[in-house]
Amino acid sequence: MYSPLNYMVRLLLVLLTTRAVAQQTFPLYSGTIPNSQPSAVQETSVTESGNRVRVSNVVQPSLTAFLPAAGTANGTAVIICPGGGYARLSIDSEGYDVAKRLNEMGVTAFVLKYRLPNEQSQVDKTTAPLYDAQQALRLVRQQAAKYQLNPERIGLLGFSAGGHLAAWAGTGFAHPVGDKPGPESVRPAFLVLLYPVISFSDSLRHVGSRDNLLGKSPSAEQIRQYSNELHVTAQTPPTFLVHAEDDPAVPVTNSLVFYQACLRHGVPVEMHLYPKGGHGFGLNNATTTDRWTDRLRNWLDANGWLTK
Repeated sequence: MYSPLNYMVRLLLVLLTTRAVAQQTFPLYSGTIPNSQPSAVQETSVTESGNRVRVSNVVQPSLTAFLPAAGTANGTAVIICPGGGYARLSIDSEGYDVAKRLNEMGVTAFVLKYRLPNEQSQVDKTTAPLYDAQQALRLVRQQAAKYQLNPERIGLLGFSAGGHLAAWAGTGFAHPVGDKPGPESVRPAFLVLLYPVISFSDSLRHVGSRDNLLGKSPSAEQIRQYSNELHVTAQTPPTFLVHAEDDPAVPVTNSLVFYQACLRHGVPVEMHLYPKGGHGFGLNNATTTDRWTDRLRNWLDANGWLTK
């Protein structure tokens, strides 16, 4: 017998089930986390003004999968690296919110909660974030069939320091970190870099990102090693760049030098610069009606990554 109450209960169960399927969080490593050591460090999560969530002291890295609506997935995936100066992760405004927008394009999105440099919980804090970015690429490729993905269409998207991590993974894939890196490729299919920290040179650096990763007195060799514009090759993935010219935290020249390096090496690259917008605008630059996600959709479509 039909009952409005029973109908509402069934509908609620369907909605809850759909929500559970659409968002799944799972650990990045199934066993011992590489480059880790016992410590008293515990993850913290703080909600700041505007209901923005900031996560720090990550000990257990994870991926949260956001799946497109049924029947809309096109086989492309993007792993998102939130920013936060290698001190915290802007997990919602530069993570979950962006994942949902990518889902609208038919793209499966994974938000990476990666370890931030920490001498107490890591054997080598200067490589911990890269361990996690490379493992995320391996894991998504391993689970490509489960999510109906093309393993050759898995890209990285990063904001600010997360952009440094994405560019680092995109220029350093030929040398995976770790003693037993595994057989899967850690080369992203493409890079999407939003107001990225690219260079650790004195003139272009974001002080917090460099200090947190390398310490306050890095060697000249370390500065060169972690300046991504110096490691672009012909094999660097196609790249999409977005930056505001008035960025007070990460100079726009970071994007410019990466763009120029891509041009020199024949890497397909597209860049969009806004006169204003500052730093950390996430999905929406409030100084313009233009939306960089529309430009991104066009770029992904032009390269065939939105075709089923």
